[in-house]
Amino acid sequence: MLADPAAFAAVAGLFGLVIGSFLNVVIHRLPVMLEREWAAECADFRNEPAPVFELLTLAKPRSRCPKCGHQITALENIPVFSWLALRGRCSGCATGISPRYPLVELLTGCLFAFAAYRLGFGVASIAAFGFIAALIALTGIDFDTQLLPDDITLPLLWAGLLFNAFGTFTDLKSAVFGAIAGYMSLWLVYQGFKIATGKEGMGYGDFKLLAALGAWLGWQMLPLTILLSSFVGALIGIGMMVFAKHGRNVPIPFGPYLAIAGIIAMFWGKPLTQAYLGNSF
Repeated sequence: MLADPAAFAAVAGLFGLVIGSFLNVVIHRLPVMLEREWAAECADFRNEPAPVFELLTLAKPRSRCPKCGHQITALENIPVFSWLALRGRCSGCATGISPRYPLVELLTGCLFAFAAYRLGFGVASIAAFGFIAALIALTGIDFDTQLLPDDITLPLLWAGLLFNAFGTFTDLKSAVFGAIAGYMSLWLVYQGFKIATGKEGMGYGDFKLLAALGAWLGWQMLPLTILLSSFVGALIGIGMMVFAKHGRNVPIPFGPYLAIAGIIAMFWGKPLTQAYLGNSF
């Protein structure tokens, strides 16, 4: 069954919906968990009592409405369909539920299905699922908090090197140099901008994310990835300023644009580069 591209894509799409539901939890809870960890470390450094928080992990407690505390039942936690059945509102207090939840689930499902259809059943598609899931989680977290947690970027980097040790997407040499070049290129831009303006133009998480993309895609894809991320960032930034009245002085995270560019480069990087450079690529 899974050997059939359409069947595998359908199964992968359903699996992606479930993973998308979990990614919503990661996007919401991981930054809170990290903030609590940092607060505890600061208290320890100052020799103060550690702050006491309610237990919070990616698994516990069960999801609940932040307003009335209603615990989400299994039937209310079916990806996309439950949100539609509830008409986007809590069944306990009718508070609106953000449409971002079903959108993340739907996006993950669609991208998993596309990756499965494009790559076929095998290691490459399974690796692509992890790649896509990590980038979606990083996108949501960066939009919310302007953080790209090491808890995701560093495992993503090492996973790219591991898969490419077996030539899954590129050869290991290209992956290693891709990781180095990805980190150093944005680090140099950061240092140059800081010298020129006295301000920090981006965070270190952006360096690590581009290093991870280089580890997955190889150094050959980095110019295209940077170009695409800049193009996507410009389009979205202009749109936010025009339609959402987003001020020029309000910082815009760069991680989501790198993530979008990374997914585009994974599936269409070589054809796009060949079209630009010719068959010499």
